[in-house]
Amino acid sequence: MQGGREALSTVGRLGDAHPRQEGPLDLRLVPPALAAWGTAALTVTGSPWWAGLVAVACAVGGAGLLVAGRGGAGRPARPWRGPSAAALLLCTAAAAASAGLHGADLRRGPVPGLGAEFARVDVELEVTSDPRLTRPRISGNHAAPTSVLVEADVVRVTGPDGDTARTRAPVLVVVGGGGKGDGEGRGTRVDGSERGERGDSGDRGTASPRAPGKSSQVRGSSWLSVLPSTRMRVRGSLAPPMVAGDRVAAVLRVGSGERARVVGAPSRSQRVAGELRAGLREATGGLDADARALLPGLVVGDTARVTPELHAAFEETDLLHLMAVSGANFTILLALLIGPPGTAQRVERRGLAPRIGLPLRTTAVLGGALTLGFVVVCRPEPSVLRAASCGLIALLAVATGRRRSLLPALATAVLLLVLYDPWLARSYGFLLSVLATGALLTLAPRWSAALRGRGVPARLAEGLAAAAAAQAVCAPVVAVLAARVSLVAVPCNLLAEFAVAPATVLGFAALATAPLAMPVAKSLAWCAGWPTGWIADLARTGAALPGSGMDWPGGWRGGALLALGTAVLVLVGRRALASPWICGVCALLLVLVITRPAPLVRGVTGWPPAGWRLAMCDVGQGDALVLAAGAGTGVVVDAGPDPLLVDRCLRSLGVTRVPAVVLTHFHADHVAGLAGVLRGRDVGQIETSGFEEPPDQVAFVRREAARRGVPVVRAAAGERRRAGPLDWQVLWPPPDPAPTPDGPNDASVTLLVRVAGLTLLLLGDLEPPAQRALLRTPAGARLPPVDVLKVAHHGSAYQDPELLRRAAPRVALISAGRDNTYGHPAPSTLAALRARGAAVLRTDREGTVAVVGGGGGELRVFP
Repeated sequence: MQGGREALSTVGRLGDAHPRQEGPLDLRLVPPALAAWGTAALTVTGSPWWAGLVAVACAVGGAGLLVAGRGGAGRPARPWRGPSAAALLLCTAAAAASAGLHGADLRRGPVPGLGAEFARVDVELEVTSDPRLTRPRISGNHAAPTSVLVEADVVRVTGPDGDTARTRAPVLVVVGGGGKGDGEGRGTRVDGSERGERGDSGDRGTASPRAPGKSSQVRGSSWLSVLPSTRMRVRGSLAPPMVAGDRVAAVLRVGSGERARVVGAPSRSQRVAGELRAGLREATGGLDADARALLPGLVVGDTARVTPELHAAFEETDLLHLMAVSGANFTILLALLIGPPGTAQRVERRGLAPRIGLPLRTTAVLGGALTLGFVVVCRPEPSVLRAASCGLIALLAVATGRRRSLLPALATAVLLLVLYDPWLARSYGFLLSVLATGALLTLAPRWSAALRGRGVPARLAEGLAAAAAAQAVCAPVVAVLAARVSLVAVPCNLLAEFAVAPATVLGFAALATAPLAMPVAKSLAWCAGWPTGWIADLARTGAALPGSGMDWPGGWRGGALLALGTAVLVLVGRRALASPWICGVCALLLVLVITRPAPLVRGVTGWPPAGWRLAMCDVGQGDALVLAAGAGTGVVVDAGPDPLLVDRCLRSLGVTRVPAVVLTHFHADHVAGLAGVLRGRDVGQIETSGFEEPPDQVAFVRREAARRGVPVVRAAAGERRRAGPLDWQVLWPPPDPAPTPDGPNDASVTLLVRVAGLTLLLLGDLEPPAQRALLRTPAGARLPPVDVLKVAHHGSAYQDPELLRRAAPRVALISAGRDNTYGHPAPSTLAALRARGAAVLRTDREGTVAVVGGGGGELRVFP
């Protein structure tokens, strides 16, 4: 998915071409390329014998057609037996042969068998990719520990019986417990070496990226410092691949305490690339958080600093391709070198090369050298080779201004890449790259011409056509993967286009300058930080819009349905373009659907209801609750597990000021969404439980608060606070609880809230022992019947019957995730609440729930 929309920023300018003046498209190489693609996808995971049979049969058939297609004396040549059909069969044969050989690598040698036995082995391996951290994810009430992932080839393996064998088998190395889980990979180091430099995938600070020398030892998160082509020896446990049909023979699991010995230094080219990448990270170290994280990803694909929150925002807006190494980066550099489209062969050609007096042939050689440097710095991995190939196609477009020759070039690139690496045929990223590039070469020029013909300014028409064409062909594939359709993808990509070029050019300038003059590199990076920050702000803003996307059926059926709908929309849109009024109305409707202004939404849907006092946000398996404290003001109790979900909920309620955020305890399903609450809002303070566990989530909360300058205070029983019409009292935990709480749940901040004649009891995740202790306190002994009860711990079975009896709620609210694996809410809890006359509302069924009430005991619930 990250490979989509290759060369979007620059190839979109191909709308300057005149499609009707160039004759029909040359499609002759498209069928052979598609045949090779399909054959590789089907045979690379199958039996080598089956792949060999297909290769031989197609080769014989292709050769026969070549002979028969020549004709003879008195016999005319038959076109259907000619070179085109023969080329299709021969390309199919080549793809089957290549796929069979690559697939056999996964079954050759002892590694697959040892993986099936989950054997403990000693291996020597050669690293083939940059190490990377897994994205932190919320699993229940905690953040799952991050691991370091490394792709490598096992070259020697010693099994449990002591037998040693030489082999070459691709594996995925999973090092448990690597990194801090904050997306930055801090604290990497190489044990046993004299250097102690930080690595190539995290926050490297200012250290040089020299690789560990021979005989040095790597341990735990130090794996992040390892460069590709490094040889290592390590002990671990083999296991079968995580996904059937994956491109690895086995998974090698290495404990975080295991020491890996470096026995072979990386190649010189990889060391140079590592130094350049580390220089860029150092140059960007002083930028704002978003620019510091995004610029290395935009330039060389280094996303180690990108936080899960920022990654999710780019995913929601379909801007994720900007974080990957894409043809856009390469194409922008080449356009800078040779000038705008169609001018490379003219006397008045522009660009850097002619300005310094370079002839065309020298310019071409320089372009080739630039291509090689791009591949080396960004690593010669399949994704980088794919980006370079798509970028070279864009170079051809820029150099000639002709569109007719571009489809054969794209087909040739697809054919060569699939033959070189048949696993690309099964890659969604490769599929998105080819679809996007093809759309930019075929659909975008025609759509741009149509828009210009209806009075749209040329530059706007080119950008809009490029973004719309790429989205039209990529959206069905994205829907297959994500079961969601982004409604802001086209405007976000269109607006991002203006910032991509300066950010990329300045970023590459900083990359090249850093080894020579770091102060100059930092100045260039500071300049690049402005457009890069604009892109990040655009992604965050687009993702937070209430109508940024819509759920869609997943799988290939959903993709086919979206493709059909897109085709119908394009046909209808052609007619709509004839009327400016229809275009204007459609654009206005799209803006209203995306922004969902509160007055309009309230008039149409009734949300948010007038006079709402409390809203329980649907944030999945977690808690996030909002108490109305005046116009545009709300006190937030817990933040849920997902920043985007809680941010959308607050936006839908119109909350822009938050006097206080109360985090009942530090479990991830209550605090991980804190960044979404803080984003773009005036927040007074954060109140937390005094029981500071688990430590990683405590550190996360303090880090987010410090980043935005929000004070953090402890809440303790006996405190009373006000915010507008709200009045709340902290019932639990006591300042010095005795005995010590049995985990964070029993230290949950419990609030008794009064507003507009209603009484609300918010229990956090309080367990029965703490619930009983609460009733024994003076405040608990005076606990009155309440109007609304936020049921403890997502409605689990562990509730104190006496507390439920004393509270006697009229309405009970339960926040739980749909189809969660914990059985929340428990049937016994639901029965106990209903037996006492409470109306039970659940976010897993009703979605976000709002309570409306006023004086005189009036109480209504929405929906």
